[in-house]
Amino acid sequence: MRININKRIEVDIFGVILIEKYGFGHIRVNGKDYHRDIIILPDGKIIDNWWRKEGHRFQLEDLKTLLNMKMQYLVLGTGYFGIVKVDREVIEYFKSKGINVIVKNSREAVKEYNSLVKKGYKTALAIHLTC
Repeated sequence: MRININKRIEVDIFGVILIEKYGFGHIRVNGKDYHRDIIILPDGKIIDNWWRKEGHRFQLEDLKTLLNMKMQYLVLGTGYFGIVKVDREVIEYFKSKGINVIVKNSREAVKEYNSLVKKGYKTALAIHLTC
């Protein structure tokens, strides 16, 4: 069940939060604006100011917070223009845990994340906001 607060923020009553807005270098989640990369955990908590070992590459150690989490989907947003590369090891690790991995440019990743969450899937999102 979802409730709409002030027609601005759509929040699932079970704690799942939807992304309200995304643009180059900016994302709004639960009424809060972020200007640095973030990870949204399957329980809706947000890790902000997320840094990777290499800026335009997702490596397994960059996602260590997610390694033992229970989820059905992991969505990786590879930047506005899709510049970020995802190591094969990342995809293989999460698939070996039975987790579906979706890699898309960040514009499409936001849509995919919101769609999965609305359908009730336990989903995490790691997203690069620029490039």
